[in-house]
Amino acid sequence: MKVAVIGGGWAGMAAAVTAAQRGHEVTVLEAARVCGGRARPVDGQLPDGRSVTLDNGQHILIGAYSETLRLMRSVGVDPNRALLRLPLALVFPDGSGLALPRAPAPLDALAGILAARGWSWRDKASLLKTALTWRASGFRCDARQSVAELCESLSPRLRDQFIEPLCVSALNTPADRASGAVFLRVLRDALFSGSGGSNLLLPRVSLGALFPEAAARWLTSQGHRVRLAHRVTQLRAVAGRGQNPCWQLAGEAFDRVIVATPWSEAVRLVRELVPPAAPEPAASLSRWIAQAATLQPEVITTVYAMAARDLPRPMLSLRSDGANPAQFVFDRGQLGGPQGLLAFVISASSGERDELAQAVTRQAQAQLGLTVTPFQTIIEKRATFACTPGLVRPAMALAPGLVACGDYVEGPYPATLEGAVRSGRDAANLP
Repeated sequence: MKVAVIGGGWAGMAAAVTAAQRGHEVTVLEAARVCGGRARPVDGQLPDGRSVTLDNGQHILIGAYSETLRLMRSVGVDPNRALLRLPLALVFPDGSGLALPRAPAPLDALAGILAARGWSWRDKASLLKTALTWRASGFRCDARQSVAELCESLSPRLRDQFIEPLCVSALNTPADRASGAVFLRVLRDALFSGSGGSNLLLPRVSLGALFPEAAARWLTSQGHRVRLAHRVTQLRAVAGRGQNPCWQLAGEAFDRVIVATPWSEAVRLVRELVPPAAPEPAASLSRWIAQAATLQPEVITTVYAMAARDLPRPMLSLRSDGANPAQFVFDRGQLGGPQGLLAFVISASSGERDELAQAVTRQAQAQLGLTVTPFQTIIEKRATFACTPGLVRPAMALAPGLVACGDYVEGPYPATLEGAVRSGRDAANLP
């Protein structure tokens, strides 16, 4: 088939590579001048004038991202070189927190909980008891339950120092608004899916080099097309072979179109299809639009700053509240970047750019004992969707020959790179 993929983000490139591997003729149409979507490289300039490649947000992977790692390898990226693999650690600057040892799962989680610094034995026993209860239930709970309700039996210290940072990093939604069911699915796959599933995989290269740029080169080398700076403005159904229509865009007809854009752009394209469609497909598309319209965006802000010395770890947890917005800080100098380059991550962010940078400066002084110089703040306003209890996400199938993919479509994971990649793979594999 001739397959068009609208959008060259992680979901779109995963769909394009999978479709090409299945023997289809693939054309990727990306509106930006680089691939990567909401996980892409950006140009920056350090305070001393040196050019530097940053990312539009500091993303990480975990060992359980099996499909992402597989596709990286298939397009020529060696995860062992491109990623720094470390045992899961949610450690604060004072050394308190959870750090798992290198051990088979779930023994690593058990040993890490027992050795956690700053937690009382009552805290540890409570967490172990709760974790065993979750495991006995098959990591399932009422779909209407929030993470805060799921964890209300835990001590305030555990909720503040373990559950909240873990929840906001995985779901980018505060625990009082986050889906308990999705949180448990993430815990199951990360901590109990096998050895190394909970490992942190920190990028040593830009997010573009990690997968989407390599995927674009691989597609081109296989005779497929990747067209950058090409925004699709209209999508039309035309008569095709048999009962299925063809889809016309960019002056060509395609047997299948995979819409791999953010949901707001997907809604725009799909909405224009509703009037000319037959009654039954029109009703289905209207329902899809209505479901997509219920999604609420969550903001992620990354404040890049320079410091005079390195952090004790490549990644540290930070205590976050109204005055201290960042939940994590990454030492990019330990990940292949310029020495002293730090990335402060504010998930579920709110506030203005300058205010956030100033707040992070004060937070770094108070919690890290560091004087930092912020030089670039990137606010990704539609970084993810709010992963709330009972959320009904739009389906993948739209109409014959027309499918949507992305981290927002129906699926078991929150808005993560693995969720996007799996969605792209599944969209390309639909019959």
